[in-house]
Amino acid sequence: MSADGRETDPVDAYVAELTAALHGPPRAKARLVEEIRGGLVDTTEARLDRGLSPHHAVREAVREFGTVAELVPGCQRELTFAQARHTAKAVALTAPFLIACRYLAGTSGDDGAGLIPRTAQLLAVHAAGVAIVATLLAAAALAATGTLSRRLPTAHRLPLVVAWTGTTAGIAMAVTTLALATAAALATNWPLLACAGVLAAASHAAVAGAARACRRCVRLPMPGTPGLG
Repeated sequence: MSADGRETDPVDAYVAELTAALHGPPRAKARLVEEIRGGLVDTTEARLDRGLSPHHAVREAVREFGTVAELVPGCQRELTFAQARHTAKAVALTAPFLIACRYLAGTSGDDGAGLIPRTAQLLAVHAAGVAIVATLLAAAALAATGTLSRRLPTAHRLPLVVAWTGTTAGIAMAVTTLALATAAALATNWPLLACAGVLAAASHAAVAGAARACRRCVRLPMPGTPGLG
């Protein structure tokens, strides 16, 4: 029964409990939960048509579908791989910006306002190296969770690899933002460097959030593994 005294719909309660237990990309999670809800409603209606009472119809439907505790591991596995794919896509789309930023930081050292600190250039260079590796790993993860997943078994630890790839790329983006901010403060062509720094900061925000969500997902247990975090 709800807080206002009205009786809670058993299907709504089931769906609310399932929703609270799952973590993953909002759209993928909403689609998965809606599919389960639709199936549960259809199964309940079929039991009602056979003459069962609403209470018993819901109980029979839940018994056929499984309890929330029984459904969560399989559903979470699907959402964890969806989150890994989302994170890999974010890395693949944003990490190449670091390579361009590295060249901006390197070419800005010949302006008339003075040399850009060597440290800032080195930070940009190392960040670009991380970006190259992260982009390759992200592309491989997208392939492994996309078309190739129909032909090859996907490794249980792939989401963990993607989570830490995204985390590393996010750190590199933060470092690049710092390097570009330092470069912009000392360069005559600071507007270009400042714009690049804003892009690096925005990329960091997108990748860091996705990687954080992915790390949270891999800590949850899935079939075949006690948890990857």
